[in-house]
Amino acid sequence: MVKLGIIGASGMAGSAIYKLAVTEPELNVTGIIRNESKARKTLGEDANLITGDVFSLTSSLSQFDVIVDAFNVSPKNADQHIELAKKLVDLAKQHEIRLIFILGAGSLKTGEDKHLFVEDIAKMPGSSAWINTPREQAKELEYLKTVTDVDWLGISPSAQFEAGAATKYIVGQDELLFNDQQESKVTSGTMAKLVVSEILNPQHHRERITVVNAEN
Repeated sequence: MVKLGIIGASGMAGSAIYKLAVTEPELNVTGIIRNESKARKTLGEDANLITGDVFSLTSSLSQFDVIVDAFNVSPKNADQHIELAKKLVDLAKQHEIRLIFILGAGSLKTGEDKHLFVEDIAKMPGSSAWINTPREQAKELEYLKTVTDVDWLGISPSAQFEAGAATKYIVGQDELLFNDQQESKVTSGTMAKLVVSEILNPQHHRERITVVNAEN
């Protein structure tokens, strides 16, 4: 039995991962959340939860074999993504925990000149209100790339990341993916499908991958 903790289990990505993971008999799943009432409305009254500030939880987190970081925070506090990554890496070194980080798409390369997608995001109308999040998540990936003594995996979504059911998917490495319909979109269900697959049958270690829905 694999003990799995999901940070941010009441959010879009985290809740999809939680709901799929609890259907797997090999996984013992716990959601790590800040707002218990919200989490129980999203995940069910019988959801297995740890409630609290993740930055204050240490002994509670050390019990897990795998931790998925689907942490979400306001853009003004986006530097907490790196802060949490560092905390989890330190914890994983002590307890041999596998870490899976849900990253942003901003650090993916795109276009003929292979520029970072965050440069395109910065040009989108209204993006100034939230651009700090993809910028800080790009820094989070750069930090993770320096970590060589922990089993970590980063997963970036496509340009569009939205709630929805799972479909077949295509996995890539460092470039923004498009499907046959020239869409760069991944749903939360597809992300969950990939994450749970990586927990049950690990294929990628100390690297970042990305995923796109193969079909509508």
